[in-house]
Amino acid sequence: MAGYTRESRRIPANGVELDGWLYLPTGGHLSGRGAPLIVMSHGFAAVKELHIDKFAERFAGAGFAVALYDHRNFGRSGGGPRGEIDPREQVDDMREVMTWAAALPQIDASRIGVWGTSFSGGHAIMVGALDRRVRCVVSQVPTISGHEILLRRSGPRIQEVRAAFEEDRAARHRGEPPRYRRVIQQDGEAGIYPSAEAEAFYGAARSLAEDWDNRVTLRSSEMAGEYEPGAWIARVGPTPLLMVVAEQDTVTPTDLALEAYARAREPKRLCLLPGGHFDPYTTHAERAMGAALDWFGLHLR
Repeated sequence: MAGYTRESRRIPANGVELDGWLYLPTGGHLSGRGAPLIVMSHGFAAVKELHIDKFAERFAGAGFAVALYDHRNFGRSGGGPRGEIDPREQVDDMREVMTWAAALPQIDASRIGVWGTSFSGGHAIMVGALDRRVRCVVSQVPTISGHEILLRRSGPRIQEVRAAFEEDRAARHRGEPPRYRRVIQQDGEAGIYPSAEAEAFYGAARSLAEDWDNRVTLRSSEMAGEYEPGAWIARVGPTPLLMVVAEQDTVTPTDLALEAYARAREPKRLCLLPGGHFDPYTTHAERAMGAALDWFGLHLR
């Protein structure tokens, strides 16, 4: 593997500055035409220090430039309300990061790939479907249907959940501050993700990212429940699509991902990994990185 440098950058995107790291390969991988680029972002309420910086390092060491950034309202990125997750804004921000990076002299703007995971795995599908500047897509354990996930997660409480969304809307309309939910349990408050695996994954952010705040707005859950990237998957092709899917994923359910993959057009590839939603970041990270690198190498070299 060649070397790389990492620079902290403030990236302008739709009226806010996103906090990002720009990785640039050094040595033999550089050429007069510039390096191929991979744009990366994390999932729901997660920040770049939470394991995916290791993916960026691996990609950069293999000769790719990488723009890895935190979503608006998280980490050191600008925006507000803090902790608010609007998938439409996040998709548009990913496209703005592409525009920013493509203008850099070290980048070959004709060779751009996107990598997203979990919630931003849905973003990668959306951007691949909408933006023909993208030459290659990697979508890891992606959100496919927010509606179906909301129904499964809420169960018989679905009407209670929807009533809470409506109350929050009315409160905001009256000028009251947004209501919040914990991502994982803290101080007796239940979290959105109650499993031990989720608590270990997000809990690691407390030591890896000093700016991580264990909360999101209630409206974030409402907007997530309306997010349907799977409806766009057939429009990604002819842009090449790799989906990395965990076999026992209950966060972004495996059956939804496999059904969506079946509807995707060629060229496409499926990488099935053992375990649950959080294993591709840790236990099976080498396999997830390797599959992504093979796909980017095939289509961006």
